[in-house]
Amino acid sequence: MKDKRNEILARQLLDYSTKLQAGEILYLEIKGKDTLELGKEIIRFATEKGATTFWYYNDESLSRNWIKSATEEQFKKQAELHLELMRRANVYIGLRGSDNPFDHADIDIRQKERSNTLFYKPVHLEQRVKHTRWVVLRYPNNAMAQLAETSQEAFEDFYYEVCCADYAKMSKAQDQLFALMNAADKVHIKGPGTDLTFSIKGIPCVKCDGLRNIPDGEVYTAPVRDSINGKITYNTPSLHEGMVYDSISFVFEKGRIVKADAGALTDKLNNILDTDEGSRYVGEFSIGVNPFILHPMKDTLFDEKIAGSLHLTPGQCYDEAPNGNHSAIHWDLVLIQRPEYGGGEIWFDDQLLRRDGVFTDAGLERQFSKDNLKSRAL
Repeated sequence: MKDKRNEILARQLLDYSTKLQAGEILYLEIKGKDTLELGKEIIRFATEKGATTFWYYNDESLSRNWIKSATEEQFKKQAELHLELMRRANVYIGLRGSDNPFDHADIDIRQKERSNTLFYKPVHLEQRVKHTRWVVLRYPNNAMAQLAETSQEAFEDFYYEVCCADYAKMSKAQDQLFALMNAADKVHIKGPGTDLTFSIKGIPCVKCDGLRNIPDGEVYTAPVRDSINGKITYNTPSLHEGMVYDSISFVFEKGRIVKADAGALTDKLNNILDTDEGSRYVGEFSIGVNPFILHPMKDTLFDEKIAGSLHLTPGQCYDEAPNGNHSAIHWDLVLIQRPEYGGGEIWFDDQLLRRDGVFTDAGLERQFSKDNLKSRAL
């Protein structure tokens, strides 16, 4: 059924997030039949703007049959094909709304690693991320509502409020946190099962304000690669390659994960961390600030933006915040520090920045209120 809110979201993706211009090429990846209505609006508005769209339908039920059996040579040929298309694109939009997020659950881990290394890394991490204007987002289908443990109608209302937020205002709200992070050296994170220190000195910070992800709402940098010491225990479930990991904990020594635990999935966790040398080092440290997202829903694009959260990410660093770590993986694992999730603190250079998910600077905290960031278009 046609939803007027898809028009609002499509225009935001084209006008604000990617700034698509006449004469440019848009590479639109559509995952899942439920995303088609939003995809149609994007194609319509892109065409009206004078751009040319290449659209590509994909979902996990299709890629499953490819990843299970493809040889190294086939992965390379597929990457060559998509690389040529991605090189010609000025803008990439990825709409993701698969019926079953667990379609890859029983694929051999070595095949997943080959797909990540031989296809995803060159096409997306190396070409798309570095050389296009891009934005990715999920779509509010029934499978997503189930993961969020709510009705589809309630989830849709939540989704459009989050995804159509005033991201221009959010960008301004992030300025003070950005400045504090840029000036900081030592970071100390405390909480249940967590006591971790590291340096972010000299590594650039980046505001995430609706230009790459929808929803958005984080400010990130990266730790100095060998500076992390201590333990972190994440309290947010993570759906990764068809498996749900819960209560992951890492012990770090000189930046490297020397011990990793995920209960019954500990062996699978360590297999992922053994993908390559960079998998046991961290490529990103980020603080989540989106006031519309309060609870995890096993979807990274939402969970990493949760108000009062942080994430510390094993794997590849971003070019915008380079710490020298390279890997075929980039796995955002989230720790929520609001009281109902156990609380916790973030310290910058022995100054308390945030306690129990609330910034100690009341003015900064107000900047990230729902009232300040609510969309006027809905």
